[in-house]
Amino acid sequence: MPRPKKCRRVEFLPTVTVFKPAGVRRCGLEEIVLTVEELEAIRLKDQEGLEQEECAARMQVSRPTFQRILTSARAKVARMLTGGLALRVEGGTYELAGRRRRCRRCQGEFAAPARPASSADEALCPKCRDDDREGPPRAGRPAPAPPSPPAAANGHSRSPLPR
Repeated sequence: MPRPKKCRRVEFLPTVTVFKPAGVRRCGLEEIVLTVEELEAIRLKDQEGLEQEECAARMQVSRPTFQRILTSARAKVARMLTGGLALRVEGGTYELAGRRRRCRRCQGEFAAPARPASSADEALCPKCRDDDREGPPRAGRPAPAPPSPPAAANGHSRSPLPR
């Protein structure tokens, strides 16, 4: 059995996920799937112009792994462009950078999934298996109200605007 893939760190999620030749109907058009981490590798190396070592560090993978991801991505894009195929960006094994959650029960900190949890089990704290956590608001729940400013010592609050 192969070793499971480690999560790659991704800083960008595309808003447009399907590309196809102009004037060609998508129905019946062969489609190539580019994973989110393959798109991130192209973005870091080719768009931002970073060295491979820095790209690998930002994705939290080794240099050889980054090279494999980049080679695969470039081959797919080349095949799409030269063959007049459609390209869909989806899937992969990644976590969105900078999205962390903290469990209110055990105070454990963990990475929030980059996409909505596909099962109730994925939404639980990995440490205590509780779902009461801090972080970006979940679908269907309102965001918590911001804390109110402290009142002045005499009981009157000051207006931040000049009169």
